[in-house]
Amino acid sequence: MNNLPWLAQYPKNVPHEIDPSEYENLIEFIESTAAKFGKAVAFENMGVELSFQQINELSDHFANYLLHETNLKPGDRVALQMPNVLQYPVALFGVLKAGMIVVNTNPQYKPSEMKHQFEDSGAKAIIILNTFAYKLEEVLPKLPELQTVIVAEVGDLLGNLKGAIVDFMIKRVKRMVPEYNLPMALDFNHIINKGKKYKYQRPEIKPTDLALLQYTGGTTGVAKGAALTHRNIIANILQVNAWMRPKLKAGEETIITALPLYHVFALTVNCFGFYGIGAKNILITDPRKMDDFIKTLKQHPFSVITGVNTLFNGLVQREAFKTVDCSHLKLAIAGGMALQKTVFDQWKQLTGVEIAEGYGLSETSPLLTCNPIDGTAKLGTIGLPVPSTELQIVNDDGEVQPQGEIGEIWAKGPQVMSGYWQNQKETENVMSGEWFKTGDIALIDEEGFVKIVDRKKEMINVGGMKVFPNEVENVITQLDGILEAGVIGVPHKSSGEVVKAFVVKTNPDITEDQIMKHCRDYLAAYKMPRFIEFREELPKSAVGKILRKDLRKEVQEAL
Repeated sequence: MNNLPWLAQYPKNVPHEIDPSEYENLIEFIESTAAKFGKAVAFENMGVELSFQQINELSDHFANYLLHETNLKPGDRVALQMPNVLQYPVALFGVLKAGMIVVNTNPQYKPSEMKHQFEDSGAKAIIILNTFAYKLEEVLPKLPELQTVIVAEVGDLLGNLKGAIVDFMIKRVKRMVPEYNLPMALDFNHIINKGKKYKYQRPEIKPTDLALLQYTGGTTGVAKGAALTHRNIIANILQVNAWMRPKLKAGEETIITALPLYHVFALTVNCFGFYGIGAKNILITDPRKMDDFIKTLKQHPFSVITGVNTLFNGLVQREAFKTVDCSHLKLAIAGGMALQKTVFDQWKQLTGVEIAEGYGLSETSPLLTCNPIDGTAKLGTIGLPVPSTELQIVNDDGEVQPQGEIGEIWAKGPQVMSGYWQNQKETENVMSGEWFKTGDIALIDEEGFVKIVDRKKEMINVGGMKVFPNEVENVITQLDGILEAGVIGVPHKSSGEVVKAFVVKTNPDITEDQIMKHCRDYLAAYKMPRFIEFREELPKSAVGKILRKDLRKEVQEAL
């Protein structure tokens, strides 16, 4: 990094630079980590543990099958469509070990969304959990390139007896597996057993070869595939670990992974990053089942938890969470959306630990900035750039702004993507040389901390005045009795747009007038909500981010 304003505030014991050439590729990283931590537990799900050694062996078998028993070859795209189950890291590492490119796919996608992503990526194979296989059946005839289908069942890696009981309950009792007909589908455990007969040989993979097509969340438009190289991911792993190293001890941490591993935050930070320090990773398959989630928390003396604002908010709202033992907790990390002050305060009061907010995007592997974890975090900011990362604030005319001025964040570093998959036009829209235009509006404050204002595309224009939804949402949620809020701009004949707030309340007696009175104390008149609509819930992405685009779509369709 150059002579930038945040250097004076940079955490002690965190290097300013990392060396992304420390590992040639992710295969070397996976294998060397497994050799280092051996029989220690790497992942746990539903009470079943797999060691680093077991994960390494199982992923070898998986890679062997792909390379020797199919027509797939290194460089082919392979889709993964699973929640947080033990099969996910096995398949993820196996695909990478085969020299193939992982296409992470949200299991909640509708068939049309699956079709778009598989067509766009040119996926030739898919590993999918059986609970979602019926959707694949619908689109498979329209995807001639997708020839290899591997279906996993939740119980596959839980042991013969427990696995059989779990699968029986899911299929026959809870009826969570809709009927499907995929006669060409291969069984996950069949893949593992067939792959055992081959000796794994690492393919030649360069640092610049693609490892992942990580599709953007599509919160502001059609999802695009961020093409992430082995070097991109390795750089971000090293950046994550350099930042966390002063507080965490290799081989001694227990991580709660409630965010889905197919999301880039959990993928890099939890699956790769904490794997790299030998942590025990507790996989939460469905955190929306909050009572079961809290029971799992009670069973494990966890030291790290990652999440988004809505996840932390959901926990602190539950009485049962107050009885969870958080005495071992060292670190809580938030990302994916703005962390609200009320959630920060409640979490700290209940656990004694502050939430460190970070920031990143699919296009940056994802981490760009994080608040220090040494007690110098600054609430309301996304912290400081991680090692080997530069940021600048740029206005609409492409001029770099001085400290304290608002503009778009441009980022540069070894974790920045090579571009969007087969989409040169969109790549050119967001890249300026080595700089990536994030689309987020921010400023760098007097201490060098970065403060996000909002998404550039979601800014509301009220008579020529800029209103940023995050600010209005944060004010509304500080009122007692409000759970969450989503703010958008709606058309208005005289001012172009006005502010509309969609509000979920915990106190049924809260009125529109009370919200308006509260907002007047904190917001300029043009930022005030003109309309307030109460909802039972708000549309959210897979990781719990409020989808303002869905709210805008509802409004547009009603006009």
